[in-house]
Amino acid sequence: MGWWQVNADTLARSRFVLSPLAETFASLKLLHAGVGTHPGERDWLRDRLPGYRAVLAADPVTGLLMRAGLGRRGSPRASASERGGWIADFLTPTPRDGESFEEGVARVRAADPAEARAHLRMSLEGPLPAALDRDDLPDRAAGLLEYVWETGVRPHWERRRHVLEADVVARTAQVSRGGWAAVLDSLRPGTRWLGESRFQVNLHEYPPREISGAELVFVPVTPKTGWVSWDERERYAVVYPCTGALAEDHRDRARAVPAALGALLGPGRAAVLVLLAAPLSTTQLVALTGQGLGSVGRHLRVLLDAGLVERRRAGRSVLYSRTAAGDVLAGACAR
Repeated sequence: MGWWQVNADTLARSRFVLSPLAETFASLKLLHAGVGTHPGERDWLRDRLPGYRAVLAADPVTGLLMRAGLGRRGSPRASASERGGWIADFLTPTPRDGESFEEGVARVRAADPAEARAHLRMSLEGPLPAALDRDDLPDRAAGLLEYVWETGVRPHWERRRHVLEADVVARTAQVSRGGWAAVLDSLRPGTRWLGESRFQVNLHEYPPREISGAELVFVPVTPKTGWVSWDERERYAVVYPCTGALAEDHRDRARAVPAALGALLGPGRAAVLVLLAAPLSTTQLVALTGQGLGSVGRHLRVLLDAGLVERRRAGRSVLYSRTAAGDVLAGACAR
């Protein structure tokens, strides 16, 4: 298993970061795999996979680059449950606070061509195909990421950003309840707190890394994938899939209101409580329930006053989620 040595100060200073570039690369991985894990992913693929495949068919070099860059077998850069293998390092620069997509993809484009080829040989675990022995590989990779961003991520970035912020709120609350160990154990398959300042980042065998004193960030993405990255020994990142219930379509959950809960609270208020198993904003609740803004606001006020939900600020959004009492009530009525 791969693990990092993390002292208490490094873990205490660690934080969550949103990254449009990481979200775009995760979406690129999803397109490369071509298989969704839930209806939302499958709908997204149905609409965008034909165009993506047409782009690569018209540009075989970039297609070969992607197949090489995502690796053929498992490695320290991906867990056993994730698609693809050892990701070429230049494709995944470590996310930075407040970095726009344009700033992030510029770092991909600026990668040294010789280093990019070396990273690809590592991901392939063998020699580089002759067609990839060229200096424009970083520019090609950046161009494909720009295509995925413009066609598949940017049009929905505001919604995705709200989903990612909700995940951060949920994880932060989890830290306050159970400490960092509880969060690290649940980030993605293969991650767990081993004790004695050791953090397992995946299931692959490779030498442990001492990262005490470095910057450590956790980066959620909506596709069901993840990886780790680092800049020398100064900054480390764990990219992980956000809470599944957040990334999936909530409409089925909004419709699945237990009859007993609906009778107790009223169907509209019960639907709001059911959805708040994961943090959501008022705007999201309006969209998911089909209720008006005024109705959702009144329901939230009653639920807040009753101690069944709580609210937290995440960036520019105010997110609501169930309290422990809300969980108990919703769970009891669902039996």
